[in-house]
Amino acid sequence: MKLQKTTLAFLIRENQILLAMKKRGFGAGKWNGCGGKIEEGKRESIDEAMIREIKEEIGVKPLAYKQRAVLKFLFYDAPEDQNWNQECHVFLIDKWQGKPKESEEMKPQWVPISKIPYAKMWIDDSLWLPKVLAGKNLKAEFVFDSKGEKILKHKIDITK
Repeated sequence: MKLQKTTLAFLIRENQILLAMKKRGFGAGKWNGCGGKIEEGKRESIDEAMIREIKEEIGVKPLAYKQRAVLKFLFYDAPEDQNWNQECHVFLIDKWQGKPKESEEMKPQWVPISKIPYAKMWIDDSLWLPKVLAGKNLKAEFVFDSKGEKILKHKIDITK
């Protein structure tokens, strides 16, 4: 099974996280971080893809960041023309240049970490994001139903 490599990044300041409302495409209507596909044809690195996606989606340039997780998302029952299976590289960004702004794809909003709206995010986020925000490094795998509304099974490992 081929996994599309993707990035997901969250800006962090004091006790706040920058979430973005996805306005179109895969995940529309959900709060999430920013990110997207790694462009394999351009031989783009994971870090380069994350920086490019953040610039495109909210108009800031990451300056200091750490990769905290590698998450595999598997949708075994999804139609073949919807290849949602992915290996997602998750970053926390604590220094950037510019001010987050809305784009055609994302509407950013600062949220207190203690009030993250997990009920309006992907169903798996409440299982791994608190660990990442606590400074843990993770490898995880989530298997979803065909619509991504139920987790059929999952595994989360804390790494070094």
